[in-house]
Amino acid sequence: MALSTEQKTYIKDVIKTCIRNKFQKYKPESSNMPFHYRLLGKDRMALYSFIQSLITTFGTSIYEPVAVALAQYNFKKAEAQYVLGTAISQDAQNVIQQIMNDLTTGSDPNKEAETKAIRKVCQKGKMNQLRTVKVDLFVESKSGEKFLFDLKTAKPNISNFKDFKRTLLEWVGIELAKDPKSKVNSLIAIPYNPYEPKPYERWTLKGMLDLNNELKVAVEFWDFLGGKGAYVELLDCFEKAGIELRPEIDKYFARFRK
Repeated sequence: MALSTEQKTYIKDVIKTCIRNKFQKYKPESSNMPFHYRLLGKDRMALYSFIQSLITTFGTSIYEPVAVALAQYNFKKAEAQYVLGTAISQDAQNVIQQIMNDLTTGSDPNKEAETKAIRKVCQKGKMNQLRTVKVDLFVESKSGEKFLFDLKTAKPNISNFKDFKRTLLEWVGIELAKDPKSKVNSLIAIPYNPYEPKPYERWTLKGMLDLNNELKVAVEFWDFLGGKGAYVELLDCFEKAGIELRPEIDKYFARFRK
């Protein structure tokens, strides 16, 4: 068993709190949709609008706080929207650009070699100041190893993969500028597999990402944070939270029938 009863209760409460906070901030669209209202009812349309709004912000509203709640039991530090820093060396930026050029022309990604190349120049040359860089999820192991996660939607846009890769490399450069000896990993996290039970279509990311070292999907991600079996038990927490919230949800949307 990955999660204790105490952990499950805490995570379930985090999920319910996130949804309740969303209710408080939610404002239904005021646009008149007379055909939709008469066919489906204002309450169902309000619920649909709420679900769309929730899906749009699921990463920051749900996944990030749940990930922190899960990871804090197994890691020394876990934080969402972690401020990584504001400085990166010009030499590191040059190395990153060369890595991107090589990948674009067909080189295979190798995160270990890429990190090593950035580490060599992480404090050389002019230090360029960036806007404050935030990481979706930061966790640090008890041994001091750092993991920087960029949480993405289940089906990220293929055209943005180059930007994703550059972001991961820049995060490494920023962290190493602070501490050249830091053991740092930067990864893309995809919370669930939309193709299940089929495997996730990793081939779509193969050209830019080192799939073994820069990508965790569904069970890989959640079990990494919470231990083996955490993903399945986390789904159970979501289901139970939803059942317990159902009367509140029904009551909230019932007012739109008037």
